[in-house]
Amino acid sequence: MTGGDGWTADEMMTVAAARYLVDGEVCFVGIGVPSTAANLARRTHAPNLVLVYESGTIGAKPGRLPLSIGDGELAETADAVVSVPEIFNYWLQAGRIDVGFLGAAQMDRWGTINTTVIGPYDEPAVRLPGAGGAPEIAASARRVIIVVRQSPRTFVDQLSFRTSLGDRVAMVITDLGVLGRECPDGAGELVLTHLHPGATVEAAREATGWPLRVAAEVRPIDPPTADELATLRDLRDSARRAAVA
Repeated sequence: MTGGDGWTADEMMTVAAARYLVDGEVCFVGIGVPSTAANLARRTHAPNLVLVYESGTIGAKPGRLPLSIGDGELAETADAVVSVPEIFNYWLQAGRIDVGFLGAAQMDRWGTINTTVIGPYDEPAVRLPGAGGAPEIAASARRVIIVVRQSPRTFVDQLSFRTSLGDRVAMVITDLGVLGRECPDGAGELVLTHLHPGATVEAAREATGWPLRVAAEVRPIDPPTADELATLRDLRDSARRAAVA
């Protein structure tokens, strides 16, 4: 899917994720789309967003997208660098993280995610990178946002493995739209609440491996602004230049 102004579905997904971050929040960031979205938010509407990376950097302000959680750019621009155990024990598990970003290889209707294996655990068809810090983030961040492309391979009725529970998942942002909680108190299964420009309810249902529930009013999401697109593309270009340097 490509928008009228030339943006892609992945760009729309990243911009939408960035918009849900609030200025002044403490955000536990992963590499990939979560890092891109968090850095986009910090460069646009949330300059006081505090970025925390699993490697131990607190308040990182990278001038370009980091290539990994061990990228020296994070340590050089951070307010503080602490040990990995301190990040998890003092910051995450003590409830000092406002929002955690997670990806997923598989996700079910309750927001539970799998990043461990596809297929039987003892003889999997695919062995994935594993849990990393995802279970702790899912259990301890005040709210969790999952950012993932929507397809029947990812949105499955039955997970191959439960890596991280979905109790704190507030929303799932995809390349088609946004899924939120069925109930105002955050309980219940995920339902389609918003659609990106050009996406349809039918497309979202076809990309979901369970009978997707749809909110009574599905709201449209505004397309990326010129400033959001320009900033996002500059961030991605900076990562490409760093990768070949």
